[in-house]
Amino acid sequence: MDLRIHTSFLPHDDPDASLAFWRDVLGFEVRSDVGQGEMRWITVGPPGQPATSILLGPPGADPGITDDERRTIAEMMAKGTYGWIHLATADLDGTFERVRARGAEVAQEPIEQPYGIRDCAFRDPAGNLIRVQELR
Repeated sequence: MDLRIHTSFLPHDDPDASLAFWRDVLGFEVRSDVGQGEMRWITVGPPGQPATSILLGPPGADPGITDDERRTIAEMMAKGTYGWIHLATADLDGTFERVRARGAEVAQEPIEQPYGIRDCAFRDPAGNLIRVQELR
């Protein structure tokens, strides 16, 4: 079996702010941008990795979600507990400094974790947690 991660989903509540963060702060490529207003689905991905993408989309667009579930999602996004992703880099300190200098909200400075990895964390404009792990 040959399975690969193709696209992962993260919610946005402001497509323009999310696009600016993922493109301008993290340096991801925009692969597609469809829809309009808050109902936009934006696909971004790391340069040089065309088979791996992140779909930034409206969290409550699924017609099967109830109003109570939409409220819960909005509350979790506001607290930063709804969406998260792990990225990796060979240069954690350099990446951290570049991302911080571009205005990203720092959730955690680089630190050696007790479980054997070194990482840092940021939040995107929707509150999604982006952990960046150092490749060793």
